[in-house]
Amino acid sequence: MGRVTSDTTAAEAGAHRTGYPDRQPPVWQRRLRRFGYPGRPQGDLRARLVPAFPGPAFRLWAVFGVGPAAAVRLSRWAAWGGPLLVALVAGVLRFWHLGSPHDVIFDETYYPKDAWSLLQYGYEGTWDKKANEALVGPHPKMLLSPQPSYVVHPPMGKWLIALGEWAFGMNPFGWRFMVALLGTLSVLLICRIGRRLLRSTALGCLAGALLAVDGLHFVMSRTALLDLIVMFWVVAAFGCLLVDRDRTRARLAAALPVGPDGLARPADEVGDRLRLGRRPWRIAAGLCLGLASATKWNGLYYLAAFALMSVLWDVAARRTAGARRPFRSALRRDAAPAFGSTVVVALAAYLASWSGWIATKGGYYRDWATTPEGHTGAWTWLPDWLRSLWHYQTEVYAFHTGLTTPHTYQSNPWSWLVLGRPVSYFYKDPTAGHQGCTAAEGCAREVLALGTPLLWWAACFALLYALYRWAFKRDWRAGAVACGVAAGYLPWFLYQERTIFLFYAVVFVPFLCLALAMMIGAIIGPPGADERRHTIGAVGAGVLVLLIVWNFIYFYPLYTGTPIPKSAWHNRMWFDTWV
Repeated sequence: MGRVTSDTTAAEAGAHRTGYPDRQPPVWQRRLRRFGYPGRPQGDLRARLVPAFPGPAFRLWAVFGVGPAAAVRLSRWAAWGGPLLVALVAGVLRFWHLGSPHDVIFDETYYPKDAWSLLQYGYEGTWDKKANEALVGPHPKMLLSPQPSYVVHPPMGKWLIALGEWAFGMNPFGWRFMVALLGTLSVLLICRIGRRLLRSTALGCLAGALLAVDGLHFVMSRTALLDLIVMFWVVAAFGCLLVDRDRTRARLAAALPVGPDGLARPADEVGDRLRLGRRPWRIAAGLCLGLASATKWNGLYYLAAFALMSVLWDVAARRTAGARRPFRSALRRDAAPAFGSTVVVALAAYLASWSGWIATKGGYYRDWATTPEGHTGAWTWLPDWLRSLWHYQTEVYAFHTGLTTPHTYQSNPWSWLVLGRPVSYFYKDPTAGHQGCTAAEGCAREVLALGTPLLWWAACFALLYALYRWAFKRDWRAGAVACGVAAGYLPWFLYQERTIFLFYAVVFVPFLCLALAMMIGAIIGPPGADERRHTIGAVGAGVLVLLIVWNFIYFYPLYTGTPIPKSAWHNRMWFDTWV
């Protein structure tokens, strides 16, 4: 028997605490510890699988004269009360004067009209060239014909816009209503997602509040475009996967054996062999991802990324539970159900979104399969509507990959995170006495799709912090946030020649806000830090948040088309590329 050294004793003690005997960290892990890499987590196995939500901070509540019992009740109320309050503020901001500007701005020339056509015919018809002026004129007219129109985006988002038009009419308020509602609900979702992800009601509400005062999200919530609708379904899918993760790990934790000390022990019969049963929340995530893809095709990147992330979460959970071969176990027991719950469900949702086009006969390419060209090929045994739909999809794909027409406000994704080239949706320069202008020098009215600058620039550092925590601290939460950003951002680098715009980035803005809330939590300090550390951190974090709110207020006129003096408009053009 070899000599027992202090290193050996420490290793054996660590193995006893973690329940993983004879598992020494590899050399690369030991080298990374100098950068803060923590090694294999220790502690109670059930607590690692399902971390408890921290209790209320009694010392903080005591400052306001609240006793322990009342603090517990208020903390429970805040779990929903706080997010609802933040969402209420966000909703007031988004619905206030929602019909202004009373005009068809930027790409509203497409989607609201397509949505109204879906209500009338079940497919997109053709509008007269003067339809925009007729819609917002003193006597609105619908210059619409049943002649099919070639459109390049799936119909799901337009069906949602159509709900607002059905309820409130074919006017700016009506066609913006559902987008504003989904923008408000996305703030509520981020509050709750942040709470579950960061295990803090305060940080969850902070993430939602940051989203509420982001200029790009705000403008997109008040404009009838499709990108914010994609974002809503992506955020909803992310939330569903988080709930599924917690419930799956709780199922594994409940099946683990308990040792004489009352602590759960890892067991390969649980980690390797336990079937995780029905997972309705992952099915719900697949449905949401299908609806995102049925709004715009960039939702497909999130479908691939989140499906893979969900399986990797299963691998990690099985490893923690004691699986000797977690990857093989996850592939054998979890990969196929995950594919069915996400990809198959998403495909069904995508097909269902085309039901109006399928059920009618007037849509573009609807009868392509009955033409001489459609009668050729190896797939003629399929239903005509399916072959026609597939042909339509191939034509749309060719359009998207070949779109290189120059545009004044196009931008390269390299510049997005620093807001290099925002998009002007609406601009007018009324003279004094017209359209609310009271300045002798004249005024400017603009709706500029620009993120709140201080929020985005701080989020750049927060994203680097999230990547650090994921790589060196083994923080799965940071990895999930980084995945949400990467799936919405990195694919655009594949289309360097394509005409693309900054407002596409609204899809990953919620994940930037989550990353910033995570970094602010680190600035405030960990739970075990002393009072002085918490005080300094809280002051620094508070100053940062107040500056972001002030920045939103400062640019508010540019987000809403409010008339301001020309000099005030020029003062807000911080860079030449913003003009």
